[in-house]
Amino acid sequence: MARVLVADDDADIRDLVAFKLTQSGHQVTAVEDGMAALRALREGPPDLVLLDIRMPGMSGLDVCRELRAAQETASLPVILITARSQEGDVELGFSAGADDYIVKPFSPRELSSRVNAVLSRAER
Repeated sequence: MARVLVADDDADIRDLVAFKLTQSGHQVTAVEDGMAALRALREGPPDLVLLDIRMPGMSGLDVCRELRAAQETASLPVILITARSQEGDVELGFSAGADDYIVKPFSPRELSSRVNAVLSRAER
């Protein structure tokens, strides 16, 4: 299936997301922050990136903006995962270039469905 990069500073959520996506047949690389996500991207581009918005150092929003600014990653599908559910937060996520926005807490089934939906749109 797809190669998915997951960046979240919360180890429990990172492990849950990685487990569920691996269970769904995806190859997952999980990292703890935005800088580690950018390093992992340079080693081999994934098919999709899942980013927590609030991470130490470089936020998921900053990583998303950087991906959109670079020609080689401008079209890489990005899903933001966050506890921030206010309308302005969601708007900020999409204006940073996210393809989808998942609010914590989320069900593993919803996560899998949204990942598959974004991946299928990216293949078109």
